[in-house]
Amino acid sequence: MTLANGLRVIIWPVHHIPNVALNLWVRAGSRNEAPGITGLAHFFEHMMFNGTIRRHPGEFDRLMEAQGGANNAFTSDDVTVYQDWFPAHALELVLDLESDRVANLAFAAELIESERGVVTSERRLRVEDNNHGLLAEQVQAAAFLAHPYRFPTIGWPEDIQSWRMEDLQAFYRTYYAPNNLTLTLAGDLDPERALALARRYFEPIAAQSPPAPIETREPEQRAERRVLIRRKVQTPLLQCAYKAPAAADVRAPAMELLLSVLVEGDASRLHRSLVEDQRLAIEVTGHWQEGFDPGLLWLSLTLPEEAAPEEVLGALDRELTRLAREVVSEAELARARNLAVVGFWKKLATIDGKAHLLGEYEVFHGGWTGLFEAPARLAEVSRAQLRAVAEEILDRRRRTVGMLIEEGPGSANE
Repeated sequence: MTLANGLRVIIWPVHHIPNVALNLWVRAGSRNEAPGITGLAHFFEHMMFNGTIRRHPGEFDRLMEAQGGANNAFTSDDVTVYQDWFPAHALELVLDLESDRVANLAFAAELIESERGVVTSERRLRVEDNNHGLLAEQVQAAAFLAHPYRFPTIGWPEDIQSWRMEDLQAFYRTYYAPNNLTLTLAGDLDPERALALARRYFEPIAAQSPPAPIETREPEQRAERRVLIRRKVQTPLLQCAYKAPAAADVRAPAMELLLSVLVEGDASRLHRSLVEDQRLAIEVTGHWQEGFDPGLLWLSLTLPEEAAPEEVLGALDRELTRLAREVVSEAELARARNLAVVGFWKKLATIDGKAHLLGEYEVFHGGWTGLFEAPARLAEVSRAQLRAVAEEILDRRRRTVGMLIEEGPGSANE
């Protein structure tokens, strides 16, 4: 259902427990930022808990927790998502709270400065003092030349310190408009009552002009890029980021299974080869950055202290070349498909998973009804399709390699 002001509302009644999960999806992430204002989407994730013109800072949490509820939020390259979990009897209160902070967020100067300090500390913890975070930030910045995916979600340090009040107000007015939001509810709900309450609390909020579309297209990458960081470290790191399709791409099911074949579980190819057999890595992980625009497929390796990253990269490349040139076995494809389908149904078994997947498919995949086609799409992926996707994506010319190694005597950070 779309309200008169453009807010999308999706409701999934589930009556086996007397609770509700709510997700409010805001189409605003680092993708929607620009030099000088990076980090604003993540900053608002913090500010939205800091009071409105109707309620004092901390009152949002206090009122929800008094009813037995809890909340959280996260920001990505593409979206900011607010999550609430609460007893069904608190539905009206929670919708009142959520609509209030969408319509009436307070912009008190002292709170802004306080949260600016919190974000600065968070950046220090998650990036500057974190080897994985530091390397990933530099790799992503190198992987994109033109597209705003090059901006770190948490923002560049200088930008965090220089946001102006007018920057904050313009961002909030543009991206927290109801026509840029999707509200999903799953749990012990009467759909008609839930929709009536959503109308009561959200529909009076005026729509705004739609945000300007992101029209920048990343130029084709024609050669491998390298990032090298030297610092005091016991375990070297190796990260490879390959150019990959957007979330709504028709190759998405094959991408999901490709990642499973590579890194999911102890029976995955890279774990067996690089961790168990050759002992070149301590851990191998990976993820696909599924966004509105083409992003990255990441492979991240934690190496033993004495490892030579170039040697490990060579071994990794041999495994990836083999995968791109040979058709995987039916058993290997079946394992990947089974893991994906089990993970899907496991997530869908909870009201939290239902609320999240409804929003994910509505926002990223062209509509929430696509959620129910996901298992069938995974089942349709053939061995030949998996090999073709591996050959296309795992192209060394279209990747960015990052290495974080021990700082040698007399050397400086690079």
